[in-house]
Amino acid sequence: MPLSEQEQRLLNEMERNFYSSDADVVSPMGSGRGRPSYRNIVIGALIVLVGIGGLIAGVGLSSPIIGIVAFVLMLGGVLFAITPSKSSSSTPAQSEKPRAAARAASSATFMDRMNDRWDRRNER
Repeated sequence: MPLSEQEQRLLNEMERNFYSSDADVVSPMGSGRGRPSYRNIVIGALIVLVGIGGLIAGVGLSSPIIGIVAFVLMLGGVLFAITPSKSSSSTPAQSEKPRAAARAASSATFMDRMNDRWDRRNER
């Protein structure tokens, strides 16, 4: 059973209020940032593995300095692996419509873009 016009208006208003008041819940983690690239993840994992090797060497040699340096190296590898790349922050819609996607990316919020995509999908 479809909603009446008043119920639809009320639902839209409730959604807008929810999105505006609970922006932390609605927006993705680290909004405005891209995803980590595969290259960063692989290099970060290799750095972590070198750090683990250094940590084992530090324990074997009873050298706390080597162990501390290895731990810092492991931490840096993890941070490098989760750091988003600058090139992966582009939206997938840019290949379809560069001007419209650039305009939407600059003026619309994440949820607005998702709602637009949902509406386009349901129109088909």
